[in-house]
Amino acid sequence: MSICVNLDLMMVKRKMRLNELAARIGITEANLSILKTGKAKAVRFETLSALCRELDCQPGDILEFVPDEEKNGDE
Repeated sequence: MSICVNLDLMMVKRKMRLNELAARIGITEANLSILKTGKAKAVRFETLSALCRELDCQPGDILEFVPDEEKNGDE
């Protein structure tokens, strides 16, 4: 996967627990956990916006592009 989710890092920096953040942004803990572990296939802009609001950060603080090893070998 080329997109790395750094949500857990931002939560640690803001000293916020999963259940607290889930309640603040209005999604289930299970869905937030899927996003946090990088298992989500998509993220709604509404959810990303709420995360940024509650964590006082930018989308780039949560999502990071990481080139695949295969791509590095082909270049």
